[in-house]
Amino acid sequence: MNLIRQFSDDCWDILQQISDPEIPVLSVVDLGMIRGVELNQDNNIVVRLTPTYSGCPATDVLKDEIVHAFTAKGFTPIQVVVDLSEAWTTDWMSQNGKDKLKKYGIAPPKGEAHSCGTHVALTDGIECPHCYSIHSKLLSEFSSTACKALYQCQDCLEPFDYFKCI
Repeated sequence: MNLIRQFSDDCWDILQQISDPEIPVLSVVDLGMIRGVELNQDNNIVVRLTPTYSGCPATDVLKDEIVHAFTAKGFTPIQVVVDLSEAWTTDWMSQNGKDKLKKYGIAPPKGEAHSCGTHVALTDGIECPHCYSIHSKLLSEFSSTACKALYQCQDCLEPFDYFKCI
């Protein structure tokens, strides 16, 4: 394996260890928040981070955690650039991330963001992450965060969050 490929793999391994503050079972890689890792002309490592929304209060914390993780592994100098050239979308979430969400008890987004429009029309029938039934009922369009809706399974009666298609 060549050194550049190994360097790239090592960088992505480090980033896989950085957890989302709201959903700690997911990494910034699982969420698709990392838009690139590269060496610039000055041999600085540059990580491009797109937060899940432009006003995300955790952005500075994530930047600091990324810098700390790279520095702890001896990968310096490191620069984290917030990249808002495209708005984050649930389409960028990895399948592994969606599987982790489900195991954590949050129903993953259903569908692709480009087909959902600006307002997501939420309907009953989201699969319950506890018993896998599709007999669920929308209780509220908003849950603990604006990106989640609250559902209740009509079979196991458990409430659960659904991560909206954004």
